[in-house]
Amino acid sequence: MTMPINPGALAGIKVLDLSRILGGPLCGQILGDHGADVLKVEPPQGDDTRAWGPPFKDGVASYYYGLNRNKRIQFLDLSGAEGQQRVRALMAQADVVVENFKVGTMEKWGIGYEQMRHEFPHLVWCRVTGFGADGPLGALPGYDAAIQAMAGLMSINGDADGDPLRVGLPVVDMVTGMNAVIGVLLALHERARSGLGQLVDAALYDSGLSLLHPHAANWFMSGKVPQRTGNAHPNIYPYDVIHTGGAPIFLAVGNDRQFRLLCDYIGQGALADDARFTTAGQRSVHRAELKPLLTEAFKDRDGQELADALMAIGVPAAPVLDVQQALQHPHTQHRAMVVQMQDGSRGLGAPVKLSRTPASYRLPPLSEGEDFLD
Repeated sequence: MTMPINPGALAGIKVLDLSRILGGPLCGQILGDHGADVLKVEPPQGDDTRAWGPPFKDGVASYYYGLNRNKRIQFLDLSGAEGQQRVRALMAQADVVVENFKVGTMEKWGIGYEQMRHEFPHLVWCRVTGFGADGPLGALPGYDAAIQAMAGLMSINGDADGDPLRVGLPVVDMVTGMNAVIGVLLALHERARSGLGQLVDAALYDSGLSLLHPHAANWFMSGKVPQRTGNAHPNIYPYDVIHTGGAPIFLAVGNDRQFRLLCDYIGQGALADDARFTTAGQRSVHRAELKPLLTEAFKDRDGQELADALMAIGVPAAPVLDVQQALQHPHTQHRAMVVQMQDGSRGLGAPVKLSRTPASYRLPPLSEGEDFLD
């Protein structure tokens, strides 16, 4: 659907997006969706993700399209004096700078945070890095999959008897971009009081570690190293994929009441009275015994129908859909989570809904721009 144009919660905020790849550009896009005027500066050859395909549209990859709407683009060589002079002029106009160069690169060019903060004390400067600027790993480049490995995410993802597995999307990059947005908004809020900008430090490593709940909490309390549990939750059961006579479903039973409702609905009321399964803790301990009993009870049922029926009585359950099915689901359309731009390109909608100043989708990717809007 095409959304109506509105001023947006961040109308009047000017963002200079000097970033590329994912974390920084996602931050800029979210700010742009909510009304900020985002001017993205790319090197003469363009952001690397323009080539990350297929698929391509007019030679530009879908990957780039998914991260760069609601921005206007210009090309500058920041390694040269002319590009540096131009970007300084843009910083003078901006409220926010977002950058994810390797630590030290912008300083080498004479336009880093420490060099600019006295000249432009109002600037909120968001630096997205792999590991931060200092410390044992400071200034090293960071990449999503490598951080997934180092932060422990791969170690708890995958089947119990399989290898550590990368999460099938760039979750660390994406969460870092979201954390960057949070940091920018916090700094803008504080600037309204002090009149001063500050550095927002968003590192992939920190964001990767921040995703470890409940595994970190479990380790802090027990000292036991968390292990892979496949689709099953480490603390709760049944919180797992269960096969049916049709499509598999995911059960997310979080309390005793829900478990009894489930058992009664499938005609297995005795399971809810079995001492092995009467409490959440006991069900978690005895999950290896409970799962085959549920699988047997589900084997002749249609997965979609069963999931719908369980949800209707208050038992959290869902069919396991593929990406196309998820994007074409009627509720996806109802929630405006698929949007269409003026050029016909489609993308994911903004997940945060504001009642008076909702997100809007004004500029398709590749829109040109030379300066900030007045």
